[in-house]
Amino acid sequence: LTELMSENASWHTPGHSRIAGDHVGRSAVFAQFGRYGGETNGTFKADLKQAFGGDNGQVVASHHNSGERNGKRLDSDCCIVFEVKNGQMVSGREHFVDLHHWDAFWA
Repeated sequence: LTELMSENASWHTPGHSRIAGDHVGRSAVFAQFGRYGGETNGTFKADLKQAFGGDNGQVVASHHNSGERNGKRLDSDCCIVFEVKNGQMVSGREHFVDLHHWDAFWA
């Protein structure tokens, strides 16, 4: 994953939960990914459903998120829009079908 992600990559998680916001730099993005697994005791899963790429350097991946945290269950569809340059991901922006459910899960 380190080879696929630019050192200056950015990641945006929408919403109002404590994990929402912008994360800049590969290590900050990896820390965000670590929170998903760490704060769910390893139950978080992002099951890839489809991925589409275009000639414009963007890739859209849709997936289903699931996990358990503090007695709450996550069951939500999401897509991520990736920007790719020179074979590396330079940005990722998450978009949730039910952002309220996502925020409530992480509250």
